[in-house]
Amino acid sequence: MYKFYNMCTFLPLRIALKDSLILILLVIFNTIHVTDLANNDMDIQSKHSKTKEDANNKLVNFNSNDEYLKNCPVDQDNAPECLSLNYPCINCNRDIDCVYGSIYNYTCVVKSKIICNGSKTFNRTAMCRFCYQTEKWEHRCEQKANCNSLASPTRFYLTNCTVSDDVLCLGKRRFLKKVRCSWTSGTRWGTALILALTLGGFGADRFYLGHWQEGIGKLFSFGGLGVWTLVDALLIGIHHLGPADGSVYI
Repeated sequence: MYKFYNMCTFLPLRIALKDSLILILLVIFNTIHVTDLANNDMDIQSKHSKTKEDANNKLVNFNSNDEYLKNCPVDQDNAPECLSLNYPCINCNRDIDCVYGSIYNYTCVVKSKIICNGSKTFNRTAMCRFCYQTEKWEHRCEQKANCNSLASPTRFYLTNCTVSDDVLCLGKRRFLKKVRCSWTSGTRWGTALILALTLGGFGADRFYLGHWQEGIGKLFSFGGLGVWTLVDALLIGIHHLGPADGSVYI
């Protein structure tokens, strides 16, 4: 009788464990099935979008190889001189065995389908150098606004740079470069200084720079009884205190 009572006691527990395992397996299989359906939907959507893109590309007059024609003259009525053309309308070739810093002749050829006046093959003189060796005013770099311009030591970040169209150089015209973090959100140094000298006791300068927590502290302490106001005016005057987002003044 005691054994039968024990079996009756533990039998529901065994059944509950078994049912729990089955339920867990069903949940797992259901999750996998839902994930597969979602992936299939994403694949179908991507195929539809790709089909639409292909259809749109067929409507464009220039294919991928003739993309440069969008920025080059193709009209006979307004055809410029061939010598005045720049990248991407021309191809200028030079062997990489030249001496860096020396001036060499580049043989330039106007690309096909481009209309211009004069000879389509001409020479240009330029310095022997790779595109990543050009001066900072000869290429454009993508600016990033997610770094602190006021950090010490100075921070740098990698970004893509593109050589100007009128610059001749060797190698790829688009390259990576480590650039100093220096960007602005439009905060003016003169405005911040005037607010610090006039309404600094109410924290107006801190609010303007985005330091709202310190601004609340100055507001309820009346500028630290004037001491905090003078200190902030001095820090702003020497450019030590800047915007909270890490940008620089304009």
